[in-house]
Amino acid sequence: MFEVLKTNGNARRGRLTLPHGVVETPVFMPIATKGAVKTLSSTDMEKLGAQILLSNTYHLLLRPGLEGIKKHGGLHKFMNWSKPILTDSGGYQVFSLSKLNKTTEEGVTFQSHIDGTKINLTPELSMEMQTAIGSDIIMQFDDVAAGGADRERHEAAMERSLRWAERCRVALIVGAKNFLPQQFGIIQGGTHVDLRERSLAGLAEIGFDGYAIGGLSVGEPREEAYRIVDKIAPQMPVDKPRYFMGGGMPEEIVHYVRAGVDMFDCVLPTRNARHGTLFVWNIDPENWQPLAGEENSEFYSQLHITNEKFSFDEGPIDPFCDCETCQTTSKAYLRHLFQVQEILALRLATVHNVRFYIRMMERVREVGR
Repeated sequence: MFEVLKTNGNARRGRLTLPHGVVETPVFMPIATKGAVKTLSSTDMEKLGAQILLSNTYHLLLRPGLEGIKKHGGLHKFMNWSKPILTDSGGYQVFSLSKLNKTTEEGVTFQSHIDGTKINLTPELSMEMQTAIGSDIIMQFDDVAAGGADRERHEAAMERSLRWAERCRVALIVGAKNFLPQQFGIIQGGTHVDLRERSLAGLAEIGFDGYAIGGLSVGEPREEAYRIVDKIAPQMPVDKPRYFMGGGMPEEIVHYVRAGVDMFDCVLPTRNARHGTLFVWNIDPENWQPLAGEENSEFYSQLHITNEKFSFDEGPIDPFCDCETCQTTSKAYLRHLFQVQEILALRLATVHNVRFYIRMMERVREVGR
C-alpha cells in the first residue's frame, strides 16, 4: 500500500507499506547486488538508517542459485536483514553484459561471466527467482536499450518490455502462494517522449503496484534524462510509488524528487568510496532547503581523500556528518589507509558515502513534512 502524505509542487512525501516494513519516501536504496552492500554488514545498514536495500536477480541466480536461495529460506534470512528488499529483475544485465548474451522474444540466454555456463533467463524465471529471494518489490523483466541507440531500437525494446511485462504479471499471480509481493512495471522508450507515454499507458493497462522509469543513466546527456523525467513523472499514477532506476549524483536525485519521483538507487556512493572519493556537505544539512528554488550541486563537494594535501590534515572527513567514520577518523588517517591499501579504508569511506545519501533523503523528507 502506498499513500501520499503531502505534496510540494510535484514533489511528494509518502509512505510505502511492504511485507517487511514501512518505507518513508522519498527514499534512497543502497545497492546490495549479491546480498551485501560492499564492505558493509546488515547491522551497518541498520545503523546508517537504510530503510530498504536493492539486490540483483541475475547475480543471485548465478550464486547461490534458485535452489540455493530456497534452501537458505530467502535472502532476508540469508543476509540477516529484516527490512524490505527490492530486486532488479536482471533486465539491466541484458544491457550491461550485452557481449555475453543473446536476446530473443522468449528471454535472454546469458553466458555466465563467472564460468561460462549458459543460463536462459525468461520473464517467468525472473519472477520465480525474485519470489524465492523473498523480495518485497519485484521488478518486471525488461529489455534495456543503450542511451545512444536509434529510435527503432528503443521502440523495439519498449514494445518487447511491454510484452514481457504482461508475462511477468501473469507469472507472479499464478506462481504466488502465501506471499504476494508488490510488482513494478518499467517505463522504457529512451529519450523519446511519445515512446515513454506509450510504454506508461501499456503498463497502466496491465496494472502494477508501482511504476519505474528505466533506461536512463545509460549514456544519454543529463539534460535529456531531466527532460524525460520532468515530462513523464507527473503523468505516472498519483496513488502508486514512482521509482527512478539507477541514478545518480546528489543534485540529480534532488531534481527527480522535485519532478515527483519517490524512490532511487545508485552505485555511486559505494563505488566512489572504494576509489577514495567522498561526498561531503558544504553546509549544515539542517539549513539546506532542497525543495526551495532551483536545485544545484552547491550543497556538497566531492573530496578526493587520496590527495597528498590531506597527509597531515587531522580534521574530520566532514564536520557536518554524523556517521561513525566522521566521528572517529581524520582525513590524514583515512588517506594513510588508502595509501597502504588497508581494507578498512574501503569500509570507512563506504560508511560515510552511504550515510551522506541517506541523510540527504532524510533532509528532503524533513522539509516536506
